[in-house]
Amino acid sequence: MDIYKELKLRRSYYRLDKQLPVGKDVVQQLIEEVTELVPDAFNMKSARVVVAFGSKQDELWDGIYETFGGKVPRDKIDGFKVAAGTVLYFYDEAVVENMQGKFPLYAENFPTWANHANGMLQISVWSALRKLGIGANLQHYNPVIDKLVCEMFGVPESWKLVAEMPFGGIVAEPDPKEKEDISKRVKFFE
Repeated sequence: MDIYKELKLRRSYYRLDKQLPVGKDVVQQLIEEVTELVPDAFNMKSARVVVAFGSKQDELWDGIYETFGGKVPRDKIDGFKVAAGTVLYFYDEAVVENMQGKFPLYAENFPTWANHANGMLQISVWSALRKLGIGANLQHYNPVIDKLVCEMFGVPESWKLVAEMPFGGIVAEPDPKEKEDISKRVKFFE
């Protein structure tokens, strides 16, 4: 695997469908393996993942629409609902609090480190899905949908929802990215 090539392929795909180029079992195995491989500060293993397929996928996005009471356009929500599935990313606050108790000198850093690990997990899963020919995008309807998600999937209240990633078959490629002047964001010194 060439990580640079994988990152270049990873894009926000908004035109998705339920037709995966691989079986659900392949997607499930990939997400499990990537979740196990991604590092976490102090090896705290704070990341949690829930994946919705089939009727749960539809129920999730219908519930999101209802939670927002129509304030998010139906066609936008339906663009996510038509995907094959959604990866829900969490970190477990109970794990973070436990680490804060064990290592009080670093206590204030553990929530930040949990978010770092979650971001690494998101980009890793996103890139790995794209390598399989699956498109995805990243959404942030939390915290408005936190209660809905906890009830729908029976996750503990200590699981803090971070992001939602609809994924599926690629209906259309996104427009090409404009090349930015990266020197405005990256500096080198000797």
